[in-house]
Amino acid sequence: MVHGLINSLEEKKAEDVVLLDLKDIAIFTDYFIICSGTSNRMLNSLVRSVRETAKKKFNIIGKKEGEPQDGWITLDYGDVVVHIFSPKNRAYYQLEKLWEKGRLLLKLK
Repeated sequence: MVHGLINSLEEKKAEDVVLLDLKDIAIFTDYFIICSGTSNRMLNSLVRSVRETAKKKFNIIGKKEGEPQDGWITLDYGDVVVHIFSPKNRAYYQLEKLWEKGRLLLKLK
């Protein structure tokens, strides 16, 4: 599932995609996928793409929190949580730094 969601983000030109393995340090999820989009329109497109992929390919409907205008949207699929940020909010919240004890599995520019 993780790679399917990452592929959907790549197809929509998500920026700075990161995959963190949190299995050994978090009890609420196994993976974080973190990425950025440059506009509200792009953030919306990334959210829509991930949700469609999860539903069509994996028959999963996750919980969505946040809106593009908020600059941070989370899509929670249990074992995988997708964080879609505006560049400003990603720099502010620094999830990669907060969860740096997780294992970096993938980093795409």
